[in-house]
Order: sequence, then structure tokens, then C-alpha cells
Amino acid sequence: MPLAAHPYYRAQLASVHHRGFGFHAEACAPGVLDLLRPVGERHGLVLEIGCGTGLLTRELVAAGHRVIATDASPAMLDLARQTCPGVTDLRRLTLPDDGVPDVDAVVGVGHALNYLDDESAIESALRSLARALRPSGILALDICDLRWGTARADAEWTGRAGDDWAVVTRFSTPAATRFVRHITTFVRAVDGTWRRDEERHDNVLVDTELLPVLLAEEGVRAEVRPSFGREDLPEGLVALVGARPAVPAAA
Repeated sequence: MPLAAHPYYRAQLASVHHRGFGFHAEACAPGVLDLLRPVGERHGLVLEIGCGTGLLTRELVAAGHRVIATDASPAMLDLARQTCPGVTDLRRLTLPDDGVPDVDAVVGVGHALNYLDDESAIESALRSLARALRPSGILALDICDLRWGTARADAEWTGRAGDDWAVVTRFSTPAATRFVRHITTFVRAVDGTWRRDEERHDNVLVDTELLPVLLAEEGVRAEVRPSFGREDLPEGLVALVGARPAVPAAA
């Protein structure tokens, strides 16, 4: 789910993603919610980046969290409003340029930061998110490592289908730091005809082992983990988990 100002996840692909690819948010939700337990206990505010159609948002709200759910795709946000009618703060957010509100947690699944233009933009976005964290604030994001590309270097295409939708994706790795997906979707209309649409998604891959150092410069202690909890993330997708230390109690 994108953050950059590009035509990613237009209405048709957003709909297909919602209907056929919710398994990632569902798998990650228990681990993310466990990490956010201290935030919930103090009724903190959670910022979700790349909320997509609201599948993780729904879990956050059900667990009692106050949530600001954001995405750069208007089509994704339209669906999120249907998925999470109880969420009053759904807004468009385009990093690294848009301001980020001060919050008690920043979360996101779906490697949203990899949709930014380049590594510099990813670093700038991470710094903005880190600065937005209040003391004792939690950071929990997934992000694609360089291994995401190498693990799929020999993959050519994949496809999935439901009763009234289908998607075919072709892959290419033009550089060690780039992973490209050419996505063709088909959706059956009410009159029985099929609509076709195509999108090209360019993802920037990063050496995630360097990110804790960057976040430490902003006062956030972080580490790269193989998962948020007990879920199995795809090869090359890692969890970046951290926290801003609490303010020391006065002597």
C-alpha cells in the first residue's frame, strides 16, 4: 500500500487486493497487537501508515486502540471507510513530504515505505516517523530487504483468481535495489463482462540492517526481526521494531 504520490492501487487493484490478499494483515495482526499492548494500556494514539483497505485497522480498533489510519491511495481509503465505518480519522498521507502528527505508536504492514522514490526518501520518511513518536512510543513496520529481490530473481510471474476477479503479476529485478511488478487485473462487472486494468509497481529495496542506526540518531532504539510475532513473513520481508525510551522519572 503506497505512500508516494504515484498511481498505485487504483480502484480496480484496490478492490482485488481487498478481496484476495487480506491474509498478510490477518497474519501480522496478533504480533502487532501484542507489541502495542503497553500503548493500549495508557490509551495512546496509533498512527497506521499504508492502511490500505483497513484490514489491520479493523483489528486495531477492535482491540480498543485510538487510530489515525493513513494511505496515499484514495481508492484504498475509500474501501477502508467501508471496512472500518467506526474509524473517524482516515486521511491521505504522502511521505516523506507530509507532516506526521505526534503519536504513541507508528505501525504498518504491506511494505509501504518500499513504494517511495528512492533510498533517500525512505530514510527521510523513517526519520519523520521516529520524530513523531512520543516517549515510550512504539514503532512496528514491515519493509522489504535486498533479499526480497534476490529470493525472486528467477520468478517470472504468478497468478490468483476468485469467483469474479483475477490477477496476473510479472516480476523483474532491474537492479539489486529495485523490484518491479507488472500487475494485470480482471474484474467481472454486473453485466457479466470483464474489465481489465494494469499497473506497474516499482519498489525500492534497502539494506535493513542499516536502519536501526538511522533510527538511533532520532532517539529510537530499534532492531530488525524475522516477524512481529509468530507469523511467517515472506522471504526478504522483515519487521522493523523499536521504541523511544520513556522520560526518566524526576528524582
